[in-house]
Amino acid sequence: MPKIRVLVVDDAVVIRRMVSEVLDADPNFEVVGVASNGKIAVQKVTQVNPDAITLDVEMPEMNGLETVKAIRKTHPKLPIIMFSTLTEKGGWATLEALSEGANDYVTKPANVGNVTEGLERLKKDMIPKLKAQCPHLVQSPSASRSLFANSGKSSAGRSRLPLTTRPDILCIGTSTGGPNALADLVQDLPVKLKIPVVLVQHMPPTFTLLLAERLNKLSPNKCVEARHGMPLENGCIYLAPGDKHMVVVREGVSTRVELNEDPPENSCRPAVDVLFRSVSEIYGPKTLGVILTGMGKDGLNGSEAIVENGGSVVAQDEESSVVWGMPGYVAEAGLAEKLLPLNEVGDYLLKRMGLYSAV
Repeated sequence: MPKIRVLVVDDAVVIRRMVSEVLDADPNFEVVGVASNGKIAVQKVTQVNPDAITLDVEMPEMNGLETVKAIRKTHPKLPIIMFSTLTEKGGWATLEALSEGANDYVTKPANVGNVTEGLERLKKDMIPKLKAQCPHLVQSPSASRSLFANSGKSSAGRSRLPLTTRPDILCIGTSTGGPNALADLVQDLPVKLKIPVVLVQHMPPTFTLLLAERLNKLSPNKCVEARHGMPLENGCIYLAPGDKHMVVVREGVSTRVELNEDPPENSCRPAVDVLFRSVSEIYGPKTLGVILTGMGKDGLNGSEAIVENGGSVVAQDEESSVVWGMPGYVAEAGLAEKLLPLNEVGDYLLKRMGLYSAV
C-alpha cells in the first residue's frame, strides 16, 4: 500500500518538527517536504506532488487563507488540513479557509504539560483526519467506498413517521465538511421555520460561536450558540457550544436546552448522539433528524433512538459528502428515510415541514 505523501507548511520550526515527527512515526505517511510560508508551499506543491497538505493559518508573506486560494486554482481536489490556534482570530481564519476550499482543520496543542503530550494530542487529532481525506491510500477502494456492499440493508426502510406528519423539531448533526454544508443548507431554507432547530457541529469553543454568527448572517432564521436554559423558539437554530453536550428538556408546556460536561461520546463533546437521544425522548414521532457529512459514527445511536421512537432521519449521500462516515453509518443501518445530495436536503425538509421553497 502506498504511503500518504504530506507537505507540512508552518512558519514555526518547532511545529514543523512536531508534525513531521508524528507523521514519520506512522507507517501510512511520508513527509515529502516542508515550507515556512505560503509562497514556498505553492511552489513545492508542484515540485513534490503531495497527497495532502497540513497548512498553518497564520504565516508571514502569504497566510493560510491566501495559500488555500492559490493552491485551489491549480489543485482543486488536493486535501488541505488547516492548522489553527484556538483563538477568535484563528477560528475566523479557519472558517474562511474552509469556505475557500480547505477540507478540514486541526487546532494546535495548547495547555499541554510537555512535548510528549503535545505529540500525542497531534497524533490523536491529525492522523485520522488525514487518513479520512485519503481513503484510497489506507484501505482498499471496495472497502472504503461502499458501506452497503455487505450490509444487506436498504438505505431507507425503518422510518415510522408518515410523510404527511409534520415534525415539531428538526435536529442536525455533522462534523468534517459541516461548516460549508450548513452554510448551504440554511440558505436552502429561505423561509421562517415554524419549528425550532437544534444542531451539533463537532468544533471546539470559540469556533462554534463564530460559526453561529456566520450562519446567522446567511439564514432568515435566527442562529445562536446555545446557552444553558435557553427556551426553544420556532424559527431559531441552536448550535451546541464547543466542549459542551447539549440536550433538550421539557417542563410543562415549555422546552429548553441544557448544557453539560458529561464524558465525551464517540470521543466527541458535543456529541450528536447525546442531542438526538434527548430530542427523541421528548418529541418522539414528531422528531426529524438530519445527518450531514462527517468523520466517524457519531449520530448512529442517536438516529437509532429517533427511529425507534417513531421519528425519521435524513442522511446526506456519499457523493456530496466531504467524508461519508456519519451519514454512511446511518444509511448502512437502514435508518435513513431518504439519502439525498446536499443540494436537495433543504427542499425535502421544507416539504416535510409543510413549507415549500420560494424558488
